[in-house]
Amino acid sequence: MPTTADLKRGLVIQIDQAPCLVLDVTSQSPSARGGSTLFKTKYRNLLTGQVLEKAFKGGERIDEADFERRKGQFLYPDAEGGVFMDLENYEQYELAGELFDGAKDYLLEGMEVQLGVFEGQVVSIDLPLTVELLVTETAPAIKKATATAQTKEALLETGLRLQVPGYLESGEKIKVDTREGRFISKFIENREGETNAGRYWKNY
Repeated sequence: MPTTADLKRGLVIQIDQAPCLVLDVTSQSPSARGGSTLFKTKYRNLLTGQVLEKAFKGGERIDEADFERRKGQFLYPDAEGGVFMDLENYEQYELAGELFDGAKDYLLEGMEVQLGVFEGQVVSIDLPLTVELLVTETAPAIKKATATAQTKEALLETGLRLQVPGYLESGEKIKVDTREGRFISKFIENREGETNAGRYWKNY
């Protein structure tokens, strides 16, 4: 069984029978001789979405959750949310509510994601660090605009609205940071025809 020495960002532990994603860990030395080091842990309850804090004493045992990250794919949206498929066993999941709402602005049909599964239930969706999305609506390009000059609002194919450089036009693709929902750069397909999609981020 792991102890506080194993606590690190991204680890999923079990607190009060719920899977909890560790967001941050800081250690505090004891103020008195013979005292224990405290490990202050910030975590997100993956069942409720709440961000909470808990202090563990040095050497204390912690419960690691029965949690698994599995390769998945977004199939299509439905009336309540979206349908995803586990690419390892082809089981399908209908996800809705806050879990889906937090990801929908970056999802395209067929996109691969990672599904966090706890006791047979999907409790998290891990997105790529960056995604390539089409600008469907924006004001005409601003003459002589540069990468650091004026910005304007753009509507993307997923419904996401964000600020983009003034030189961009409707019909162009851009790279978007899924952690902050911000424009990174104009998307340019590489010579091999591959995309520049990033690695998965762990729902930090």
